[in-house]
Amino acid sequence: MSHHIPSKDIFFSQLARLSDEMIAAYDKDFAMGALVLAARFIAERDRAAADAGSSADQQPPSPPSVLQ
Repeated sequence: MSHHIPSKDIFFSQLARLSDEMIAAYDKDFAMGALVLAARFIAERDRAAADAGSSADQQPPSPPSVLQ
């Protein structure tokens, strides 16, 4: 059984499209801020998982709030 792993280029294309949509709807500062918050969420989720160990019953952290 072979698992197909999508090309990273597909994800970069999706990010570019999403970024363009956010810029068109709001502005480039919003798009950059949203992507920074997404990166922060990924970093905090990974840190929380490392701190908690590999317990299966742990809930992932909530996405960061703009007000934090």
